Amino acid sequence: MLQNGQGVAARSSTSSGTAGTPLLKWAGGKRRLLPQLLALIPERRGRYFEPFFGGGALFFSLKPRPATLSDANPELIACYQEVRRNPLGVISHLRNLKNDEESYYRIREEVPTDATKRAARFLYLTSLAFNGIYRQNLKGEFNVPYGHKAHLDLPRSLPILEAAKALRAAKLQCGDFEVVVANAMRGDVIYFDPPYTVAHGNNGFVKYNSKIFSWDDQKRLSRVARNLANRGCTVMVSNADHASILDLYESFQVVRIERQSVIAASSHFRGKTTECVFVRKGKACF
Repeated sequence: MLQNGQGVAARSSTSSGTAGTPLLKWAGGKRRLLPQLLALIPERRGRYFEPFFGGGALFFSLKPRPATLSDANPELIACYQEVRRNPLGVISHLRNLKNDEESYYRIREEVPTDATKRAARFLYLTSLAFNGIYRQNLKGEFNVPYGHKAHLDLPRSLPILEAAKALRAAKLQCGDFEVVVANAMRGDVIYFDPPYTVAHGNNGFVKYNSKIFSWDDQKRLSRVARNLANRGCTVMVSNADHASILDLYESFQVVRIERQSVIAASSHFRGKTTECVFVRKGKACF
């Protein structure tokens, strides 16, 4: 493992002035860690790939062109596609939705077929759900309870319009990470932010992610990351600070970042934790 001393111990910024404005909440989002992540991005780069897009904090901060953005969640990608295609329509539908418990459960049960209304519903639910978690039951139905935060604002017009503008030059697709980066080449930048499953399934994220991103997927991701780095790409992988993960990235520099855990239901289990960013920098293709 290539380390900077014992690894770079970096503290996350909680400043309200942090760059980047993700459009929606997503478990494991990186908005508070942007200063550390941005410091690892080369100034001169080729194309940008982000295969586990989620809330896309790094993308919305960088606004790189061109970019390929993908996620395995089709509802998430469909929402971004519709925001890009028809932001004013999404804004119009959101304005008609109320932030109260009765409205939340009614909207959660109703799944519109219209793409614009469906995107507005997705933004509504991810804004007001408990802890901002996106979770589905075995039938594929969103089942997170109301967060009981009536003071929260739904996404406003300006962030939606800014997101639509940033997404205009991006390729959006739903698919497997390995397929998405198959044509990446020397000088390109790839940022992987997978669900944090670990060997033996004993980490805090496993109850959300073990079925959608297994330990075998983690091993496959590390192989893909090494191959991309050997190809001359700059590769960054956010992942758990766990021995089983560290073993997968022995040829990468490890940067340890301290962050506040916000996923646990009880504040008793929310404390400071560390995660790692594994980095191998390629050469720009200029």
